[in-house]
Amino acid sequence: MQHKIGVIPFSIDGDGMAIMFVTSQNGGQWILPKGNLEARESHKQGCKREAFEEAGVKGKILENFPITALITKTTASAVEETAVTYYPMLVTKELDKWPEKSKRQRRWAPLKQAHRMNDRQDFRRLIKQFTAFEPWLLASVKQKPLPPKQRRPR
Repeated sequence: MQHKIGVIPFSIDGDGMAIMFVTSQNGGQWILPKGNLEARESHKQGCKREAFEEAGVKGKILENFPITALITKTTASAVEETAVTYYPMLVTKELDKWPEKSKRQRRWAPLKQAHRMNDRQDFRRLIKQFTAFEPWLLASVKQKPLPPKQRRPR
C-alpha cells in the first residue's frame, strides 16, 4: 500500500472555519490536495509543495494535528486504497497563478457544509475527524476573525 501526504487547507473568519477543496485531475470530484513525498522532503515540506501545486495556496502547517486516512481511488481495473496523512494548513495566501491551475478548480466550503462537497465515505470520515479538531485548531492558531473586507469569497 502506498503512503502519501496531504493538506486540509482552512481559513477562519467571522463566520467560522472553512476548508478549501480542489477538483481531481479529471475534474470529477472535489478532493483535498495530496501527493507523494519527494526525495529528502519532510512531511511539512511536501504538504506545502502540494498545497501550492494543486491549490495555489500558502500557509502554516499545523504538524500537531495529523490525520491518517485510507483514501480510495477507482481506476478502470480496480479500486485502490492509499494511506494519506493529512495536515491542517492555515491558509495565509491565495495565489492567482499556480502550477496546476489549468487542471484544477478550487472552492471554499464552510466547515459545517464541507461534508457535502464529496459523497465518498472516506472523505466524509476525514472531514468529520477534522471537524472534531476545530476547538484545538482555533486555539492553536489564535487568529482573530478577519475584517469584512478581507474575508474569503464564498
